[in-house]
Amino acid sequence: MVEDLRLDSLEGVGPVTTRKLTDAGIHNIMDLIVRGPVEIAEITGMEKDTADKIVNKARQQLVEEGLIAKDFVSATDIYKRRQDIGKITTGTNCLDTLLDGGLETQALTEVYGEFGCGKTQFCHTMCVNVQKPKEEGGLDGGVLYIDTENTFRPERIVAIAKANEMDPEKVLDRIIVARAYNSAHQVLILEEAGPIIEEHNIKLIVADSAVGLFRSEYLGRGTLSARQQKLNHFVHLLSRIAETYNCAAIATNQVMASPDVFFGDPTRPIGGNVVAHTSTYRIYFKKSGKKRIARMVDSPHHPEEEVIFALGEAGVIDPDEDGKKTKKTTKKTSKKEETTTDVKEEPSAEPTESSVDESEPTNE
Repeated sequence: MVEDLRLDSLEGVGPVTTRKLTDAGIHNIMDLIVRGPVEIAEITGMEKDTADKIVNKARQQLVEEGLIAKDFVSATDIYKRRQDIGKITTGTNCLDTLLDGGLETQALTEVYGEFGCGKTQFCHTMCVNVQKPKEEGGLDGGVLYIDTENTFRPERIVAIAKANEMDPEKVLDRIIVARAYNSAHQVLILEEAGPIIEEHNIKLIVADSAVGLFRSEYLGRGTLSARQQKLNHFVHLLSRIAETYNCAAIATNQVMASPDVFFGDPTRPIGGNVVAHTSTYRIYFKKSGKKRIARMVDSPHHPEEEVIFALGEAGVIDPDEDGKKTKKTTKKTSKKEETTTDVKEEPSAEPTESSVDESEPTNE
């Protein structure tokens, strides 16, 4: 950890306050910014005003260090800063076009869709692509994968790494997997993620899925308010971590069928406006035969458009790549068929007695 980010480097924060904060899971100044004064006051038991002062001092120090933006900046400065923002390639032309170059850091990208539409495959592909060097479209960083549905498969990572001509063992070593067993555990993993992000140079955080455990634990309309509050805390925390630690975040989301829709697509994402407002980019995946369609539903600057992609050995791929593979297979089969037919027809190429007898009267 950088010495300047230690809690005791803040003015007015002594050993007692440091111990209180550390016991509550606040390990450095970055964590103070991520958690906020209200939550810090709740988990440490300190006065709200004291928590406000500590967080403000932390913010001022990070501004002086140049780690976060100043309070008032011109649009030109923001534009220049955004030119240097990191992007992770998806490995496909179609999805890179949709995302304007790839998955963006300091932003939360939500991907929702029905089962089997490719959400987890997309996450696995991005886990490999983020580890590529910067000149190849990656960020040369690690991954924190929060698995809530037990769908993370290292075998899939190995296959995608081999398809990208990368060392599978090195790729697996740079992925930290945290299996969440309930919604409280899921939130706790994210709250304790600060030291892990710094230690392993995490550049991508994946929550697959972000709402699954909340959906299974909070049942019925009576618990809806409590569920939305907890879910709101989780997605805001994920978004703030991505912004503060300069890494990309993916949250996959489940869907439901809306019974009041008589025409058009009845599929609606779970989580309501809480998740919708927090996500920087919102993408909808849906099946279309063997292909998949990705639609940009919400973005601050991208147009609402659709692209077609496919799933293959290398994870998410361009549909034409899938077509090329199919054509190659077809050609190979047709060649085999040609050889077989040639072998079969060879004996009948020479005229037999019966054919000569039949043809003679006709010639006469």
